[in-house]
Amino acid sequence: MSDAVQPTAAEVRAAAEAIKTALDRHLAAVERRSGEDDPAVYEAFNQLAAAAEAYDELLYDLYDEVTPFEIPGAEDSLPPYAGPEEPNAISVLIRRDYAVAEPQRLLAQAQRVEAVEYEEGGGVGEDAAGTVHGALGILFGEFEPDEIASRHKEFGLEEGDSTLWVTAADEPAEPGEWLAAPFEQIDPQRVVCRFDVSAVFDEDGSDDIDEDDLEYDGDDEDLEPLDAER
Repeated sequence: MSDAVQPTAAEVRAAAEAIKTALDRHLAAVERRSGEDDPAVYEAFNQLAAAAEAYDELLYDLYDEVTPFEIPGAEDSLPPYAGPEEPNAISVLIRRDYAVAEPQRLLAQAQRVEAVEYEEGGGVGEDAAGTVHGALGILFGEFEPDEIASRHKEFGLEEGDSTLWVTAADEPAEPGEWLAAPFEQIDPQRVVCRFDVSAVFDEDGSDDIDEDDLEYDGDDEDLEPLDAER
């Protein structure tokens, strides 16, 4: 950041005062909470997160210093659940990101599948396995997503972030009703629970945590280590 747009010391001080105010409001909301999902607490939490982020940015811009704490922003949280108490249907939404780390390995695996299909008289298209785009289509058409997730290294893929959301519905969808736009109109207030996996959770020295050591804490947030700091 250039000197022309750097914040002033007064602006940094004002941001610090805003954090103090937000802390007081958050504590007051917690003390008055009417239940586990009190919207006033949720709003106060988001205000505190925004104030902390603003202060941290200004502090770094002017003094090249950071705060020793981190509060997740509002975009990383879910609003209080407002769906049916007894859902008649659910939707499971899954996103898994991969990097194509070894294109040649990916192409080789797709070519093996293509060769078998050709021998069985079910050719998948001329030279379909000759491009990364075509190879991905072959492999994800041949294997279930869970199998690819468990064997991703064999396919030349490197795991990125992943998330799974379970959302509640009043009634099951009609056949074909949402196929044209399957991921639109997701209401965050109908998310029953979510499970996130990301390398950012390993930054606190938890690189060797096994999946068997994880549990869902019932708080519509992340999968966390049993002994993780809250």
